Amino acid sequence: MKHKKQDTVKVNFRIILFILAIALSLIFSLPSFLQTKDGAKIALGLDLQGGLYMLLGVKSEEAVKSKMKSIASSIKYTATKKDFLIANFNLKDDSLSFDMYDKDEMKIIEETIKKIKGLVISQNALTMFISFTPEEIEAIKTFAVMQAVDTIRNRLDQFGLAEPSVSKQGKDKIAVELPGIKTREQEARAKDLISRPANLVLMSVDESRSGLVNSITPEEASRYGDIMLDASDGSGVKYLLSEIPILDGSKLIDARISFDEQNQVVIGFTLDNEGANIFGDFTAKNVGNRLAVVLDDKVYSAPVIRERIGGGRGQISGNFTPEEATNIAIALRSGSLLAPVFLEEKRSVGPSLGADSIKASMLALLSGFIAVIAFMVFYYGVAGIVSVVALLVNILIIVSVMAFFGATLTLPGMAGIVLTVGMAVDANVIINERIRELLISGEKLGKSIKNGYKNATRAILDANITTLLVAIILYAYGTGTIKGFAVTISIGIIASMFTAILCTRGVYDSMKNIMKHDKKMWFGV
Repeated sequence: MKHKKQDTVKVNFRIILFILAIALSLIFSLPSFLQTKDGAKIALGLDLQGGLYMLLGVKSEEAVKSKMKSIASSIKYTATKKDFLIANFNLKDDSLSFDMYDKDEMKIIEETIKKIKGLVISQNALTMFISFTPEEIEAIKTFAVMQAVDTIRNRLDQFGLAEPSVSKQGKDKIAVELPGIKTREQEARAKDLISRPANLVLMSVDESRSGLVNSITPEEASRYGDIMLDASDGSGVKYLLSEIPILDGSKLIDARISFDEQNQVVIGFTLDNEGANIFGDFTAKNVGNRLAVVLDDKVYSAPVIRERIGGGRGQISGNFTPEEATNIAIALRSGSLLAPVFLEEKRSVGPSLGADSIKASMLALLSGFIAVIAFMVFYYGVAGIVSVVALLVNILIIVSVMAFFGATLTLPGMAGIVLTVGMAVDANVIINERIRELLISGEKLGKSIKNGYKNATRAILDANITTLLVAIILYAYGTGTIKGFAVTISIGIIASMFTAILCTRGVYDSMKNIMKHDKKMWFGV
C-alpha cells in the first residue's frame, strides 16, 4: 500500500511538471512566435534580420608605446612634485631613458618605478634606462585586444543597438556583428563609434619654443622632447607640445555633453582623485602658461591657465554637432582604446536575405516535424502521439528559454533546433522500443514501462551528455554563429531529456489502466 502511494505521488509530480512546462513555455514563447509588443522576444541575429559585419585589426604594438608614455608621465609628475631635477627624456616605442643630477634622488625614483611590474631597469652613471620584458610586451598586446573587445561592446550598448556581437578572432582580430543596421547613416555612425580611439590627454604647450612651430619639422621637434599636433578645426594652426603628457584618459571617470555661455556644444569631463590631484598641481605651478586639451592627436583647445584648477573637471570645445559630441562622450565614458583598430573586412547582409533564411529554416523545421509526426503515429500509435506532444513542448521550451534570457537566434541556431528535433525523437524511439520489447516478451504493462524507462535512460543519458559536453566546448571556444548553434542545441538536449524521460513517463504511468485494454493501439504491439 505504501509503495502504491509513493508511485501515485511520483506520477502526480511528473504530470504537474509536464503541465507546468507546457504553460510556462507557452507564456514565454508566444510573444516570439506572434511578434507581439508584450513579453520577451527572441532577438534575431545578423544572418536573419540583416545588418553589418566588420572584421577589425588591432595595432597592439601601439598599446606598448602608450603604456611606456604613461610610465614616463608618472615619473615626470613624481619628480616635479618632489622638486627633483630630471632632464633629457628619451621616449622610444618600448623603452625610456632620462638623466638625473643626484644619486639619492635617483634611488627614490627607482624605488617608485620598481613597483611597476614587467620592467627592466638599468643605470649608467646618472642616466636611467627602462624597458619592458618580452613577456610584459606580449601581455600588454593581449590585454589591448581584450580591452578593445570590451570597450567596443560598451560603446555599442550605449549606442542603443539591439544585441551587438563583439568577439575576439585569432590573435589580434575582432569580429563585430551589428544586426538591424539598415541605413548608410547608421553604418557610418557605428563605424565612427567603433574605430574612434577616444584618447584624451592633457599636454603642456612648449612656451619656450612655440615661436618655432611653423619653422621646424616634427623630427626636429622630437629632438627637443616635443611633438607637433594640428588644431582640430582644420585651420592649419600647429602646436608644439611636450611629448610627455600631464595625464591621459585612464584618469577620466565621466564625460557628458553640455552647452557653454555662447550656447555651443561642449563635452565636460571629470577626472578621478589621482587625476584631479595631478591636474591641480600642474595648473598651480603653470599659471600663465597654456594647457592643451588633445583628443585623438588633435588639439581642441589650448587655454591659458589663469589660476589653479581644482575638482578635476574640464571641458572640450570644438564646434561639435550634438550628434558628434554625443558619440565622443560615449567613447570617452566607455574608455579609450589602448591600441587603435582598423577595418580589414566589411559585409552588409540585406534584410531580404535574412527573410529568405527564416523561410527556408522554418520549411526545414516544419517538414521534418510533419515527417516525424507521421512516422511516430503510424509506428507507435497513441504512444507516438505522446512522443510528438513531448517533442512540441521541447521546441516551445527552447524558444521560451531563449526569449527569457534574451538570447539571439541565428541561422546556425535554427539548424540546432532542427537537429534537436531529431535527437528528441531518438530518445522517445529508444523508450518506446524498450517498452515494446518487454511487452512482446510477455511482461506486464506496469513492469514493461518501469524497466523500459530504466533500460532506455542509460543510453539516452550517454548520448545526450556527450553531445552536451561538445556543445559546451563549442560555446566556450567558438565565435558568433558557432555559439548560436551551441546555445540552441544545449537547451534542446536538456529539454529533450526532461520531456522524454520525466514527462512522458508521467503520462504513461497515469494512464496504465486505460492502456491495459488495448496495448496495440498504444504501443503498436
